[in-house]
Amino acid sequence: MEFVVIGGDAAGMSAASRARRLMPDCKITVLEKTLDVSYSACGMPYNIADPVREIDDLVVRQAVVFREKQKINLLTGRCATKIVPGENMVKIVTLTGKTTDIHYDKLLIATGASPIIPDTPGFDMEGVMGLKTLDDGRKIKSYIKEKNVKHATIVGMGYIALEMSEALRERGIDVAMIKPRPEFMPRMDRKIADVIKDTLISNQVALHPGHEIERIEQAGKTFKVVCADLTLETDMVLVAIGVEPNNQLAVDAGLKTGIKGAISVDGNLRTSNEDIYAAGDCADAIHVVTGRKTWIPLALRANRAGWAVADNIAGKNLALPGVAGTSVFKMFDLEVARTGLDFKDALDAGFNPAVVTIKSRSRAHAHPGASQIHVHMIADKASGKLLGVEMVGKEGVAHRINAPAVALHAGMTIDEFLQCDLAYAPPFSPVWDPMLTAANQLLKKL
Repeated sequence: MEFVVIGGDAAGMSAASRARRLMPDCKITVLEKTLDVSYSACGMPYNIADPVREIDDLVVRQAVVFREKQKINLLTGRCATKIVPGENMVKIVTLTGKTTDIHYDKLLIATGASPIIPDTPGFDMEGVMGLKTLDDGRKIKSYIKEKNVKHATIVGMGYIALEMSEALRERGIDVAMIKPRPEFMPRMDRKIADVIKDTLISNQVALHPGHEIERIEQAGKTFKVVCADLTLETDMVLVAIGVEPNNQLAVDAGLKTGIKGAISVDGNLRTSNEDIYAAGDCADAIHVVTGRKTWIPLALRANRAGWAVADNIAGKNLALPGVAGTSVFKMFDLEVARTGLDFKDALDAGFNPAVVTIKSRSRAHAHPGASQIHVHMIADKASGKLLGVEMVGKEGVAHRINAPAVALHAGMTIDEFLQCDLAYAPPFSPVWDPMLTAANQLLKKL
């Protein structure tokens, strides 16, 4: 069997490695358009924050290991330009412009996602950059050093933007954040969003929501970010308004796409062509709460889906369960986490949501070092089913979110979650964990 993988990061290399273990005699080829494979993209903001660390520290496994130890035909600098399903063929171009073809029996599309770059004048200039690949991180880190960046403007106020605001401030760089919509983090509960906003302001990050960028201009060695009622002078612009699935190969091959343009797959990660699979940030998934298709780029899902593709190609018939959209990020001294649906998601899915936001403590009241934790919890009025949770605090948030995440996978009601035996010791929690306090208050509303 000839198994070809397009994309050499999380999903792609997980699939290739597992396929080698399951099928020792299979011919496995991975096509990666860049020169980097198997790296921790999520670690880039923290690496950029440290001027001493090399960006290549984020590489999990060197290409030579895949080639020599696992006998995987890993071809870097090879861009797949077209899939020809009728011929089970992939057309390739090298960095030098040479074209060639490769045959497959089974194919995995693991092309990931790319930063959304507005089609606005100036966004194509050097010094205006997105962050998704290791090479993006390499360019940003190099640019900061070579241009002696003192001020950076971040376009967007989502998770990556917030992580990068801390990374840049760690480097002593002044930071301004700007976005067109007037509300800060509109999908998040206001009390939790306000905690995040106040932390940014206290760390001297200038916030400019409600300003549509008309253009970016070169101004000598700096840039001007020009809006109708505001102009920011800056040394560098980081675009962090979100990502979109890299679906063009699938679209051109006639494969079905769905929500937000993600490649549509079944539970076995198979596309609308029985010989072609898709996994990682380019593919959709089922949400465990709604039972509907969703697209939520997640590192764990990408790795897990890569494994599942290899299992299915090897004949195991493995169907993956859905995702809850569990995520967490660090910003200055805050931990911010969420899982499941937000209020708008719940309404859109046909639920009748009840919500509560409580303020609790990370440790028992008499234990030193305690800090506040805010918990926002959502449930369905009709069924009592837990729908989602958001949390923010200086400690005890990142791992605490795993409890409601498991409850969502189990389809628990608020009453059932309230009866869970959560751990207690004064250095780690009040007797009534903040999760249980929120559940108790929400149960009263139901």
